[in-house]
Amino acid sequence: MEMLSNFGLGLSTAITPEALLFCLIGVTVGTFVGVLPGVGAMAAISLALPMTYHLDPTYALIMLAGIFYGSQYGGSTAAILLNLPGSVTNAVTCLDGYPMARNGKAGVALFVTAIASFIGSSFAIVIVMGFAPMIAEAALSFSSYEYFAVMLMGLIAASTLSSGSPAKGLAAVILGVLIGIIGTDVTSGQYRYTFGLQGLSDGVNLIAIAMGLFGISEILSNIGQRAAPRVGKVTLRSMFPNREEWRRIWAPAGRGSVVGSAIGALPGIGPTLSAFMAYLLEKKVSRTPERFGQGQLEGVTAPEAANNAAVQSGFIPTLSLGIPGDAVMALLLGAMMIHGIVPGPLFMTEYPEMFWGLIMSFWIGNILLLVLNIPLNGLWVRILAIPYHVLYPAILVFICIGVYSARNNVFDIYVALFFGVLGYLMNRLRYPSAPLLLGFVLGPLLEEHFRRSMLLSRGEFGVFLDRPISATFLAATALMLLYAVYLLLRQWRARQ
Repeated sequence: MEMLSNFGLGLSTAITPEALLFCLIGVTVGTFVGVLPGVGAMAAISLALPMTYHLDPTYALIMLAGIFYGSQYGGSTAAILLNLPGSVTNAVTCLDGYPMARNGKAGVALFVTAIASFIGSSFAIVIVMGFAPMIAEAALSFSSYEYFAVMLMGLIAASTLSSGSPAKGLAAVILGVLIGIIGTDVTSGQYRYTFGLQGLSDGVNLIAIAMGLFGISEILSNIGQRAAPRVGKVTLRSMFPNREEWRRIWAPAGRGSVVGSAIGALPGIGPTLSAFMAYLLEKKVSRTPERFGQGQLEGVTAPEAANNAAVQSGFIPTLSLGIPGDAVMALLLGAMMIHGIVPGPLFMTEYPEMFWGLIMSFWIGNILLLVLNIPLNGLWVRILAIPYHVLYPAILVFICIGVYSARNNVFDIYVALFFGVLGYLMNRLRYPSAPLLLGFVLGPLLEEHFRRSMLLSRGEFGVFLDRPISATFLAATALMLLYAVYLLLRQWRARQ
């Protein structure tokens, strides 16, 4: 009965004209930036973040979340038509989506991705509605010891379980934590690592970092590209699958939804790994695994269902524990903190309209995305023809305006440019940028709970192992580190 009343509360919030408007804006912008290769949800959310200062926090979160899961829908378009994933999470779609397009099945591939994305998102929303309140209730017993342990686990998971070198991921996390503690120490009031710059006395601006790392760095990476590749025409008639293709959609979409929901709910992993895992699972259970990579419908359906399910289920640790599942969730977490709202176990009881309104807006947003993506795929295809030398300068102007308007501080523009160059160098050296942002957001909270734990225990480190929950999280963290060491040793032996 309580669940039904929560649904009603959320629906009454989500169907207000303002909520519907900002949900539509979010999913439309998300689809647009998802279609454009290299822009991604991070840059779009960073650009939209300053505008949320003047919005109601609920509407702001609905819009930013819409950009996030909307970009997952749009990212498959460029992956299928150009073999260029709109984001990393859509990279797996290239493996069979692009061969389908070359075989004359581009319309079917685009239609199937929309359906699979809707199925995955819908399944994960049900999981969020059922499990987020349970996790939040269990987390009410958490103290600073448990919060420190779970945040440490989230940071280590983000660096060791993501793609690329675990050592580089750990280095990025540590750098993010160090950047996060720049500014005025809350306890002593002393300046830390400001290097005499007054602009750093209040710390580094989250918007400047995000826009630099994920917006300006992408522009720098694509400076040499003057013209977009040519794209073929996709008609509405060519999009509808035949009876046999309809039959082949449902089972992979179901398996991908389960895999994506399970992996996406784990802090620090995100949708990328879930898409790869769903693809590998589908290839393993298939009777014709040799056809994967040649335009197999299941190879498109399962990853798309998985990455969209992972995006939705990633809100479980973010909203119930205050631990972001990936870099985009960290940015959403930072946006909520800017509005004075701290996600965690008390979030659902203190802000029930916001929590349940956001959950119900997911349903509305995914229905809007289904409506947007199927009939308007021809429009998204035309957008891919915009030359890069026209698109990226316009984005750079908006980035500078957004960074400046956040605090009316020119210094933040220089900070964004610095992190843009840093992000570009990190990409060239194959250092992941996402763990740096996670470290920046969680670093101050990690320090706060660690210092509080040390005060309560009078400097006794063993107290973390005396408490069962924190000891479990620390044990999981140790296993992740051992796994990272194992991977490094295996890579070292492979080079010998």
